[in-house]
Amino acid sequence: GADPIYQTAANDLGCALATHNLCVVYGGAKVNRMCAVAESALSHGGCVVGVIPEVLVDLEVAHNGISELHVVDTMHTRKALMGERSDAFLILPGGFGTLEEMFEVLAWQTLKLHDKPIVLLNINGFYDQLLDFLDHAVAHGMLKQKSREILLVANTVQEALTALDITS
Repeated sequence: GADPIYQTAANDLGCALATHNLCVVYGGAKVNRMCAVAESALSHGGCVVGVIPEVLVDLEVAHNGISELHVVDTMHTRKALMGERSDAFLILPGGFGTLEEMFEVLAWQTLKLHDKPIVLLNINGFYDQLLDFLDHAVAHGMLKQKSREILLVANTVQEALTALDITS
């Protein structure tokens, strides 16, 4: 992200999760915004679990300085293990991988494969157009309102913690 507000939000999130003794579960790489969350959590004494497929160990540069690093065989295994190890899903601004993972956990919940909270961190209005599209999909009968409501939206890290019932 070009705007430093995204880095600040990632740092704030990592700090907040560590402060509340919540373990970060993420893709295990030393790149992108989730690495910033992991680094911030670690620097504040938090636990960080990474899950990375073998094919990405060198490409994304596996983060060997975290609490646990699981190297798995496929992306599917990665997402399944991350889903199992997570109590909730927090989505920061990101690209295709972020969107793909978000929609997968949303689909899993509509299929009743889990009932974990899913919170979209709409930092700086990053996801406004996506949220408009989801409302558009509801209006056109492509998405049920009940399914749309699964996705909780927070504009700040503190709002995300509140949505998850984590007190300060």
